[in-house]
Amino acid sequence: MLLSLRAATVRFGGRAVLDAVDLDVAEQEIVCVLGPSGSGKSTLLRAVAGLQPLDAGRVLLDGHDQSGVPAHRRGVGLMFQDHQLFPQRDVGGNVAFGLRMHGASRVRQAERVGELLDLVGLPGASGRAVAALSGGEQQRVALARALAPRPRLLMLDEPLGQLDRSLRERLVVELRELFGRLGTTVLAVTHDQGEAFALADRVVVMRDGRIAQSGTPLEVWQRPADAFVARFLGFENVVEAAVGDGAAVTPWGKVPVPDGAPQGTRTLLVRPAGVRLVPVEEGLRCTAVARTFRGTHVTVHLQPEDAPRLEAACALRAAPEVGDEVGVEFDEAEIAVLG
Repeated sequence: MLLSLRAATVRFGGRAVLDAVDLDVAEQEIVCVLGPSGSGKSTLLRAVAGLQPLDAGRVLLDGHDQSGVPAHRRGVGLMFQDHQLFPQRDVGGNVAFGLRMHGASRVRQAERVGELLDLVGLPGASGRAVAALSGGEQQRVALARALAPRPRLLMLDEPLGQLDRSLRERLVVELRELFGRLGTTVLAVTHDQGEAFALADRVVVMRDGRIAQSGTPLEVWQRPADAFVARFLGFENVVEAAVGDGAAVTPWGKVPVPDGAPQGTRTLLVRPAGVRLVPVEEGLRCTAVARTFRGTHVTVHLQPEDAPRLEAACALRAAPEVGDEVGVEFDEAEIAVLG
């Protein structure tokens, strides 16, 4: 295992912001750590980098305990959200910084800078001033600088956070292709689940300094560990339910559940695609109270008379208008019993 955290703990003012975290990252794996502000994800990254000492536990790289090893000797690359480029140096000077620190010759520096600028899509940009670059170009330069010394582990802290959405969506695809081509091991933190799911082989969701769930993007999306993870991922149709054989009693009435679902008092998730609209007389009577155009579909918020609001994903032509009354049925394939 390239990186292992064992009971890693960091306390600020007596409060554990990183609380006995165990985490492994394999060679060439891309792991994205997700979580709301204050969940401990950036502290985790800084602890691995050696920028934040642990109060308890260990960080191991290639099986070697990093206690007492300073940041510049850990052989990891770190790229922050604000890029932190050196404004007094041109693009080439920024990319070559780590190589100079490692004693590379001027010839080798120039060769490596050229290779990396080609790799990140900025060929011939070595002499350009940092101030003349767009946000996306600065992000590419910061990435090239982090990759230049060939780190064993590349760590990204909200790498695309300052970029506009269309650029983020394009760059995240490019990053995944690039890391796959280079065989780079990556540990990234972000609050954007779309970004994490597009980039990662494995997603780790944090809450209050602990890992709430770890799994492939598909596993986490299809079966969130609990109500916190489900709501963090943007799901709103989450309720307590009494689960029996093949059905659950919920505030929305009786809802079908998949075969083999755990029984008893459970948390139930109904994905928006599982809220099907039917004629009023055929299902749970609801009133459409809001609708949001999503490009490929319309998200409609439905209010039953005496139950929590429901979110439904509707085809563009089938979406009801605000004020319309509709019936609702539930699709078992889009229902998950959590925890």
